[in-house]
Amino acid sequence: MSGEHASTRIIDGYARGGTELAADEVWALEAHLEACRVCRDRLSAAVTFEVPAVAALVGTVWSHLEPQLAATATMPRRRRRSAWLSRWMTPTMVPWLAMVVSVTLLALLLDLVGTGFGEVSLVLLLAPILPVLGVAASWSRGLDPAYELTASAPRAGLYLVLRRTASVLAVVVPALLVAGWTTGVTAGQWLLPCLAFTSTTLALGGLVGVTRAAVALAAVWVAAVLAPTLATSRTAFTLQTGSLPVWGLLLALGTAVVIARRGAYSVLGAHR
Repeated sequence: MSGEHASTRIIDGYARGGTELAADEVWALEAHLEACRVCRDRLSAAVTFEVPAVAALVGTVWSHLEPQLAATATMPRRRRRSAWLSRWMTPTMVPWLAMVVSVTLLALLLDLVGTGFGEVSLVLLLAPILPVLGVAASWSRGLDPAYELTASAPRAGLYLVLRRTASVLAVVVPALLVAGWTTGVTAGQWLLPCLAFTSTTLALGGLVGVTRAAVALAAVWVAAVLAPTLATSRTAFTLQTGSLPVWGLLLALGTAVVIARRGAYSVLGAHR
């Protein structure tokens, strides 16, 4: 890419099939074409000049499809609603989100009946990593049968990352809010770590992949905080009110990194 538009080399290479372009260049061009009419017109002209057989084939297909498209009935409201929902989450996210909510309710139940872990609140202890599990599931290649199709879409960048993350938080945060209110844990104690962990996952995801970052951070939390806290039956400093400024700083840094590296989510590595 050069300046505000794609270079002639990339446009011509893409018109010939993109085999001579790097994967990152193809992804960047497809994302750019969605918002740039000038480059779409240049690509159309390049296809006509570079591969006229393809242009002729497209014209033939379009001439047959256009009458059928004009006669196609309007999509039913239920299908439109389903299509809108699919832009925010995948079917594979539903059981994982149900599992996260179930874990929250189980932690709430154990807090209410007494767990034998002293002053430790399981809701507070699990809150930071619960949304991370949902984010990891939403980007897992092994769980999403439509992964390849999603990853190859021009909008499979930060826009899609934020939408799926928001859908996870929309389910997890209300559940944690009810659990925290019931057990007497203040919202600030779990909400800031929860959001900080999520933003840090996305920030690292631009480097190593969102799923890998989520799994790595969850493993670090279990080893460094969860296991020692349960072993000593004392709430770690990381979950006390004195640590909230640190969590706020991590949230701000994670958000800043995501914004600064927003282009990184349009490459294949971010979808690992």
